[in-house]
Amino acid sequence: MSCSVALPETLHAPLLCVGACTVGGLVLWLLWRLLSGFRIWVLGNGRLLSPELGRWAVVTGATDGIGKSYAEELARRGFALMLISRSQDKLDDVAKSIEEQYNVETRTIAVDFGKSDIYPKIEAGLTGLEIGVLVNNVGVSYPYPEYYLHVPDLDNFITNMINVNITSVCQMTRLVLPRMVNRSKGVILNISSASGMYPVPLLTVYSSTKAFVDFFSRGLHEEYRRQGIIVQSVLPFFVVTKMTRIKKPTLDKPTPERYVQAELTTVGLQDQTNGYFPHAVMGWFTTKLVPSFLVMFFAARMNRLQRTGYLQRRKQRELKNGLKTD
Repeated sequence: MSCSVALPETLHAPLLCVGACTVGGLVLWLLWRLLSGFRIWVLGNGRLLSPELGRWAVVTGATDGIGKSYAEELARRGFALMLISRSQDKLDDVAKSIEEQYNVETRTIAVDFGKSDIYPKIEAGLTGLEIGVLVNNVGVSYPYPEYYLHVPDLDNFITNMINVNITSVCQMTRLVLPRMVNRSKGVILNISSASGMYPVPLLTVYSSTKAFVDFFSRGLHEEYRRQGIIVQSVLPFFVVTKMTRIKKPTLDKPTPERYVQAELTTVGLQDQTNGYFPHAVMGWFTTKLVPSFLVMFFAARMNRLQRTGYLQRRKQRELKNGLKTD
């Protein structure tokens, strides 16, 4: 014996209409997403990033990894380069290489972004430059994943990380943005991290500073986009750099050169970007499909394993060095 409820015939047509509208809406949404993805990841932004924005590009943290790749790619596009980093020797090497390879003018400023008194020196070095692009790339992370209270030299660690990851972004923007506003054009790229998309236990301070960079960038973009300024938050996952300690590139772990070339095509099309298509897929998956508590759980588990491995290797080195001394 079965029991069923028959719908009145008067409801058939409205329900069919609702169903058709729902399906139609989903189809249109999927089509729009596909077209948007094609526009961003295949067509790109054309020649948006060119010296027409301003002759000079400024890159912080410009001697290694992603920062160096930004400097080289912008030089390839014809920008003169102001390179800012800590080591004058490394700055000189990168500046010479860029000048020889791309035939553009370069200048350098050597400062330690862990200090808070460096910005008058930077301001003096930027005087008179028509700056079209600023890349706030300089950053610092943990030496290894660690619980907050166990981080070595925690007081100085906090100050240094905030100065490098947060203060530098705010202060460099303060120095460069006014002249962009006066010309009604300019691009600021703030390099955050996928770690800023959700809390990452055992990298908590780093993750939090990168979340600040993301929020700061998106808020600033809304404030100044009507004045012709683009401020983009860039949130990469793992890239082959000294900071990540990854040496071999894979599809989801690109070289800095490959990442930067992909990321620059998204400028003007996305105010918040993972910068590289496989990273965009990972970002969508971890923020839209997976509950945040699961992302935190697996991140904490991975970092605890890395912490254990690091401490074991350090202990073995200390024992080995102790035996050599004896």
